[in-house]
Amino acid sequence: MEQSGAQILLQSLEKKNSLLDKMIAQNGVQEELLKQEEFDMDAFDAAIDKQSSYVEQLERLDQGFESVYDRFREELIGNKERYREEIRRMQEQIQQITDKVVTVNAGNMRNKMLAENQFKKKRQAIGQGASKNRAARNYYNNMNNLNYVSPQFYDNKK
Repeated sequence: MEQSGAQILLQSLEKKNSLLDKMIAQNGVQEELLKQEEFDMDAFDAAIDKQSSYVEQLERLDQGFESVYDRFREELIGNKERYREEIRRMQEQIQQITDKVVTVNAGNMRNKMLAENQFKKKRQAIGQGASKNRAARNYYNNMNNLNYVSPQFYDNKK
């Protein structure tokens, strides 16, 4: 069965809509990881990688949609009555996609703030660890020098 350009465009929009649902769910996973007291960097990296693959798929869908639309635009505009139902469904899909893009962007901004807070905590913990390490080293050096008495009868002249 041969599909019309309108059907192909509609399928592309439906796939994009589905992909955005996955991205919203993935934002939720990232948010949960970022809210945990004990931050799991490996799980967060895996979640970021998955989100990146979704973004790549989304870009491919957009490019495919644009190329099909460019080829089919004249037919679609010239025969609006023939493709009325497909156009209406495309408009609905585009509205849903727009709403979901806003949701994804809001989730990304929330996650960015949570990530910055997690990284700030990690930097502070590293700084405290370095400070404690420095204090322990100074204490050790001071204690080693405590019982050391420099030679009293040593001639420093040459």
